[in-house]
Amino acid sequence: MESLVRLAIVLGGSVLVVLAVGRAADLLARHADARHPETPLWGLLRRCRTPLYAVLLCAAFRWSYRVTEWPPLLDRAVTVDHILLLCLIGGGAWLTVGVVSAVVESAYARYAGRTRDAARLRRVRTQVTLLTRVVSVSVGVIAAAFALVTFPAFRGLGTSLLASAGIIGIVAGVAAQSTLGNLFAGFQIAFGDMVRIGDTVVVDGEWGTVEEVTLTFLTVRTWDERRVTLPVSYFTSRPFENWSRGGNELTGTVFLHCDHSAPVDLMRAHLRRFLDGCSGWDRRAWDLAVTDTSPTGITVRALVTAKDADDLWTTRCAVREELVGWLTREHPGALPRIVTAQAADASRP
Repeated sequence: MESLVRLAIVLGGSVLVVLAVGRAADLLARHADARHPETPLWGLLRRCRTPLYAVLLCAAFRWSYRVTEWPPLLDRAVTVDHILLLCLIGGGAWLTVGVVSAVVESAYARYAGRTRDAARLRRVRTQVTLLTRVVSVSVGVIAAAFALVTFPAFRGLGTSLLASAGIIGIVAGVAAQSTLGNLFAGFQIAFGDMVRIGDTVVVDGEWGTVEEVTLTFLTVRTWDERRVTLPVSYFTSRPFENWSRGGNELTGTVFLHCDHSAPVDLMRAHLRRFLDGCSGWDRRAWDLAVTDTSPTGITVRALVTAKDADDLWTTRCAVREELVGWLTREHPGALPRIVTAQAADASRP
């Protein structure tokens, strides 16, 4: 009975101490966040409360459970120590990833607050995302390695595996050729500035926005809310269109097929008046010209500009609808016609 009471006191006291330390750390972070609102670091660090509690609890239990002198625990001290050590390694890895992510996100937020270049921000955001994933994977691998080393059986296995490291390396390299290719392609995309999160791209005939970039795949959100997932090696081995490269401004065209009698000058003047009231047009450039002719009609091309892909699409649709409606109302004879009557014989009087 006395040992159970001591067990409850020791473990309960450890929990209270851990809660007090964690609460004090949270209050300090909250106070620092209030004093330094220009950086979100302290607010982001407060999200690490759970892994911090886990690490403190594992450390406290590993130190205090022997003080309880409870026979069931002391008889299994080796197993209990091993379990708590594994929990401590896992909690430490979790806490490390959280702290690194908070520091990286804070640095990016401060950089974004000072930079107005949207293209540069997308590039840095892509690099930050990939770096965070690399750190998370690296910390996880290191923690798993430390956890395996704590098992005596794996120590001997590791010694035997080192003897055949060359053969295993060759086999693993051949087997993981595709995975490693995607991994290096992910670094090439992140630091080669080929494609960034938020870029408007056209891949395999699909138009959309880059939504996520990882070390192995890239997700494109299409205009109809579908997600197209592609391996990152696709963007390093095949050509693709990046409409955001060098800036978001775009130039678009609208083609109309008209009769030879179409009043091109009047169409040009009407397009200019319409664009003056079109919110999607950025007023950089416009034009209307006949770009082709055939025995049955002419091809009229209207050229407009916009500040991004969404506005360009809206402007092109609006121009197409307006010109077709205007020709239908004002000059119906300018629309394409299919001639079914016989041509007059000029040789007859």
